[in-house]
Amino acid sequence: MARLRLTGKTDVGSVLLQPIWDFVTSKEHLIRSPFYPVLFSFTVYMVFCLPYLALDALSCKIPALKKFQVQPKARPTLSMVLHCLAHTVYSHLVFIFPLTVAYWYWRPVYLPLVAPKLHRFLLDIVACMLLFDFQYFSWHLLHHKVPWLYKTFHKMHHKYTATFALATQYSSTWEMLSLGFFANVSPILLGCHPMTEMAIFVIHIYLSVEDHCGYDLPWSMHRLIPFGLCGGPSHHDLHHEKFVSNYAPYFTHWDKLFNTLAQKTAKKP
Repeated sequence: MARLRLTGKTDVGSVLLQPIWDFVTSKEHLIRSPFYPVLFSFTVYMVFCLPYLALDALSCKIPALKKFQVQPKARPTLSMVLHCLAHTVYSHLVFIFPLTVAYWYWRPVYLPLVAPKLHRFLLDIVACMLLFDFQYFSWHLLHHKVPWLYKTFHKMHHKYTATFALATQYSSTWEMLSLGFFANVSPILLGCHPMTEMAIFVIHIYLSVEDHCGYDLPWSMHRLIPFGLCGGPSHHDLHHEKFVSNYAPYFTHWDKLFNTLAQKTAKKP
């Protein structure tokens, strides 16, 4: 609470966020390391992927899991999983690590003492997610409509027509770096607090993995957010299966506006 006194006032948001931020800043010596960004990125990604990989392994032994699978007849093989994992490790070592070191040098880590206000924290997250959604939709649509762009840069990500968790980051270097740029530039443009930047980064990874996980679970984001505002795993899996719709990553409004929204048809019993 000593840090709260620096602001001269407290509010509910500060009480909720400040202890978390105090814990983060207590690890400042680790966060300031040039190795931290790539290790954090890979660790968070694998933590979100592992539960879905476990479901893939158990689905053949527990028939009840089939009802949650977007494509029940498709299951990633061990070779597919290892291939995608090897690609992820390679990408993090060869491309992401050097770039994060350059970014670390260009924009040194700054951790203020005081956490963001709760309302600003939440509003900035929503704003960044909406901005990224527009950026990704525009980039994605363009790469599907221009054959050269699709064949040269985006086709690799469509190797698997039935999505699974580790296929999330199976993409070309250009695609990986482009989307990483969009995800990182939005918080900078909006002047977000470092805590907000970290939260947005984790949310991006989680939602990306969920989109590709191949399971439509009761707690999937599109089921928690009402009015069909979010697409979800079925929405994105259909894009991988058909290639001609559902270009937005998280929300559905851009696909609705451009008439590129599609939904999986209900299966007859």
